Amino acid sequence: MSNVYARSADSPPRAVRARGSLIWDETGRRYLDGSGGAIVVGVGHGATEVTDAIAAQLASVGYVHGSQFTTEAVDSYAADLATVLPMKDARIYPVSGGSEAVETALKLARSYHLARGEDRPVVIARTGSYHGNSRGALAVSGRPSLREPYTPWLSGTRFVAAAYEYRCPFPQAHPDGCAAEHARRLADTIDRCGANRVAAFIAEPIGGATTGACVPTPDYWPRMARVCRERGVLLIADEVMTGFGRTGRWFGCDHFGLRPDIMTLGKGAASGYWPLGLVACTGTVHDAQPANRFVHGFTYSHHPAGAAAGHAVLRLLRGILGGVAAKGDRLATALSAGLADHPHVGDVRGIGLLQAIELVADRSSASPFPRRRRVLEQVTRVAADDGMVVYGSTGCANGADGDLVLLGPPLVTTQDQLDTMAAKTIRAITEVLPR
Repeated sequence: MSNVYARSADSPPRAVRARGSLIWDETGRRYLDGSGGAIVVGVGHGATEVTDAIAAQLASVGYVHGSQFTTEAVDSYAADLATVLPMKDARIYPVSGGSEAVETALKLARSYHLARGEDRPVVIARTGSYHGNSRGALAVSGRPSLREPYTPWLSGTRFVAAAYEYRCPFPQAHPDGCAAEHARRLADTIDRCGANRVAAFIAEPIGGATTGACVPTPDYWPRMARVCRERGVLLIADEVMTGFGRTGRWFGCDHFGLRPDIMTLGKGAASGYWPLGLVACTGTVHDAQPANRFVHGFTYSHHPAGAAAGHAVLRLLRGILGGVAAKGDRLATALSAGLADHPHVGDVRGIGLLQAIELVADRSSASPFPRRRRVLEQVTRVAADDGMVVYGSTGCANGADGDLVLLGPPLVTTQDQLDTMAAKTIRAITEVLPR
């Protein structure tokens, strides 16, 4: 019996080695890492540039509290990261993961308004969203299955519809008018709450796990940002999954010319080598608050080893980023070609090396499989038996039903490995759901 409180009822294999896009378990079986864990690993497994940077930092200064000391590692990383962020005069608050980043961003938004003499208690988020599993982050997440056990603790959030083109919530306006309808609904929601009561609108620029790599129409973000700006509502872009090259650009925001007030970052920031999350805000948000008036902090925020890991990853990404879009196109083309006529594949979508396949019971009506069928779990198991790791999500269709297979391999994955990943994914889907 293990003393570990396991993440699932299954007994996963024990990983003993990983390099590039490959993982080996203790029996010697090799797996293609088609998901980078939970869409985390960007620069590949076993990057000695990162492990050496962490070791060197730990050998000099392993830990100091961020309220007592700063370090060269944190200062230099923040300065370098600021050069690629889509915001002016960025200020960066390092934390230990995506959920902590979202908690920090929400408190920062409220603190900003309080410093300006406004009490704005409401946050607006989107249905079908996921922003983390800590209490505040879960309160702005719109995934019912995760919220349900803790509903009495979750309040203060209003929800608008997600930008989900395959299941557009405004079919009468789709496809050319749905962005305008999204913006109108956001404006109405803010106005009903009272524009001077809404602190922020939080959303992923490109859908992550819960809506499966949903890319909004080109006019969606310009319209949504305009609504926020006109009402003094801060725009928080959650780039925990889509940041650091995952979509073929530095950040998902970059595809739309979106310049948020606050960003949350994680996952690919340290590529899994260190539990690193980040909040970035504009100089305007930072400077609105008198020094030391942001009542917040974590024991492990501003960690020097985390900054060293993040900085090493940032340097590696500068040499990797240019090839990600082409790799994403190759993977998307292979998946689309292999699944084009499959009766249980409703949609193949994505951007860069974030690709998703939505499985449906009936393609013509887009009706999902009932959750009791556990279709995703079957596909995941079959793929693993074939030496391939995929990620997935459920509940995309109606909060309970709906199966998504996600691929988000390391950005260093080779062209041949991408072809193999596509073939193995198609084979797993077809074995579970025969044509």
